[in-house]
Amino acid sequence: MKRVLPAGAAGAKGGGRSLWHYLPQGFVRAVLKGHSSLGLAFAAAIYVICLTGSIVVFVHELQSWENPGQPRMTSASSEVIERAYDGVLGRAGKDLEHVYIGLPDDEDSFLTVTPDTDDPRDATWVADASGRLVAKREAPWTTFVTQLHFYLHLPRTWGLFIVGLTGVALLSSLISGLLAHPRIFRDAFHLRLGGNRRLQEADLHNRIGVWALPFHVLISLTGALLGLQTLIVGVIGLAVFQGDTSKVYALFLPPEPKEDARPAPPVTLAPMIAEALRRSPDGRIDRIFIEHPREMGATVEIGMADGSNRIARSDSFLFDRTGKLLHADRAADNNLGEAILGSIGRLHFGFFGGGLVKIAYGLLGLGLTYLAAGGVFIWLARRRDKGRPAPGWERVWTAMVWGQPLALAISAFVTIILPGGSAHLAFAIWAGATLACLGFAALLQAASLSRAGRLATGLILLALASYHSLSEPSDPVAWTTDAVLAAIAAILLISLHGRRTSPSTGPV
Repeated sequence: MKRVLPAGAAGAKGGGRSLWHYLPQGFVRAVLKGHSSLGLAFAAAIYVICLTGSIVVFVHELQSWENPGQPRMTSASSEVIERAYDGVLGRAGKDLEHVYIGLPDDEDSFLTVTPDTDDPRDATWVADASGRLVAKREAPWTTFVTQLHFYLHLPRTWGLFIVGLTGVALLSSLISGLLAHPRIFRDAFHLRLGGNRRLQEADLHNRIGVWALPFHVLISLTGALLGLQTLIVGVIGLAVFQGDTSKVYALFLPPEPKEDARPAPPVTLAPMIAEALRRSPDGRIDRIFIEHPREMGATVEIGMADGSNRIARSDSFLFDRTGKLLHADRAADNNLGEAILGSIGRLHFGFFGGGLVKIAYGLLGLGLTYLAAGGVFIWLARRRDKGRPAPGWERVWTAMVWGQPLALAISAFVTIILPGGSAHLAFAIWAGATLACLGFAALLQAASLSRAGRLATGLILLALASYHSLSEPSDPVAWTTDAVLAAIAAILLISLHGRRTSPSTGPV
């Protein structure tokens, strides 16, 4: 078979040959075609998931933004926890199945208690420093955008599967993008600015892909693993346990205690809390899960951050209602596989390292979102340059790219200003706005769609930040979030005064 050296892939100094010299003729062209096809097949899903993922990194801040003025704390004693727990027991009906208590930590400085009952009116409650339940914690827009990122508001199993496949497609696109550009590392800092618009956008696309490659690979790989976990467990069950997936889950989850539904007084938490702190003296309790609190078979699971610098640093202790330890998982005792498994979620969402890591994740996530949007625009521009323009698809993709920020902004604004807003309402608003934006693709040119999308999104974000800042001007997290929204709005509005972009290169 004839071998060919791809254009620009010269050998090392002194006449040495590059690895690319030994590749079959047409390899780069074939990989580039596969890269384009894969990106186009999953383009919309990748774009929506990357955009919402950049937002979900700040899920705790957004929950606080939707609940301004609620009491914050840095820690809670066992007496305060017990009082908050008793408060929710008094409010919940007899059908109470579980209670989840979230303790204040570095990520979320609230003491929250969530009852699990058949009553849809039950909600998460926030307790003050004395343990008294003072307000419901409702974050409908944050819930909506989180569910959109997790499973695209499809049936949960199918949605997770599609999101997992999208992660695989994104990872494959990153790898094929590297293989399709032999000079991509050599030209890592080469940008052709001010000339041909398509070449400029292509260079920026490739440079962002290289500069943040470790992050992109990490996000796509962990996203694929999180989305396809049910499939992975099923495959392992078939291969190792004759299809019994419960045995696979038993490798990672504490054993299920025997059920005993006889009525009993509510289980007391103080002995379990004291024992967990004794077993993990450097740890900090961050969650408590009580199962069947009014039954003889009640159990209490206490999760703790063990005080180490590991990403997977969670200890877990399971007690029966008498305080007897049924099971213990210590992060320090994890093997490599368990440590990796325990790190996947925190690595994917940036829930480690504090605010600076979150900001870095948000910015890098926007860079990945740009790659998803810009790749399609570059493909459309290449078609135009070859005399095969697709103006209809240019308009549709422009409406998609700028319609999503607009739809998210509209859903946030309506959910915030309407009392009793829900995640279902936010989804309905988002879906309607998305369809409306796509409908405008039949009426406007790509450049007009871009400008209209930026203008409308900027104005709505500015109105949202202004309205919200008046509701609780003293809350520092709410004020910071409103300031960020106003800054994004200003950037979008200022961009309208820049050079108009060609429809073929994409208004991004």
